[in-house]
Amino acid sequence: MIDIQKTHSKRIVLAGGSGLVGRLLARSLAAQGHEITILTRSPQLGGEVRKVEWDARTLGAWQRELEGASAVINLAGRSVNCRYNAANRRLILESRVLSTRVLGEAIAGCAEPPPTWLNASTATIYKHSYERTMDENGEIAADKDAKDEFSVEVAQAWEQALAAAPTPATRKIPLRMSMVFAAEPGSVVPVLRRLVRLGLGGSMAGGRQYVAWIHQEDFCRAVEWILEHPALRGPVNVAAPNPLTNREMMAVFRQVCGRSIGLPAARWMLEIGAFVMRTETELMIKSRRVVPAKLLDSGFQFRFPTLQGALEEIERRL
Repeated sequence: MIDIQKTHSKRIVLAGGSGLVGRLLARSLAAQGHEITILTRSPQLGGEVRKVEWDARTLGAWQRELEGASAVINLAGRSVNCRYNAANRRLILESRVLSTRVLGEAIAGCAEPPPTWLNASTATIYKHSYERTMDENGEIAADKDAKDEFSVEVAQAWEQALAAAPTPATRKIPLRMSMVFAAEPGSVVPVLRRLVRLGLGGSMAGGRQYVAWIHQEDFCRAVEWILEHPALRGPVNVAAPNPLTNREMMAVFRQVCGRSIGLPAARWMLEIGAFVMRTETELMIKSRRVVPAKLLDSGFQFRFPTLQGALEEIERRL
């Protein structure tokens, strides 16, 4: 059981904790003996976790939840699994920046502020790269070929809002998160698994692009590790230590699902598919060769360092 700071409570506030990652974290942290409060736009009665309403934009009664808490974890943000039209771009950017900004205001007003604030960010912030691995000092840049200009812009604005928050007594960590592979609804695993079982699990757009990923258990353990290791500062890559190419990833999916053949998809096919499914090809074509240098250097040990082991464990629960 982790003990974040003995002078503080065991209460952790999850802002925007109603999505996949929030549900996973709430369950894991509660199992470690923490009292979890979720800040959400749509609080519902019932359930084991206490939920408090907020609008993720303005101060309100919810800010009392931060007083004396052991940590705040902000996961708020509109899903990027959509078409990047003007309205969705505004919602994606504002939901991240405004929620971060108002949390900073609330923490600044605490008499006993939480000692740690983890704020979601994304591994997409790094430059599209096939050859070079990206640790926390990796190059931050957009790439027209990866169609990631908007995503990198959002990631930078997100982290800048965190850095600008006037919270000198609170450690602030941007969590540069990769895809969380889970057996839960909302994870990409069931989607890719379904494609493979339909015979469509071949490489995408040539398959050279690297995929950054992490097993759901290691994701929760990494967050707990960061909370209990105050020496960790600045951005932290939350990803498994072995990113692999899309071609390699789909081969592992086929092996785990018992399929020997998977039809590949050319980039033009992905463009059509993304339009039909109301999403963007950037999510599939950008190369994210991200490694978790800070976690490894601090002594964190992954239970699922390879995709083969991670998918086999998830497959047993599906």
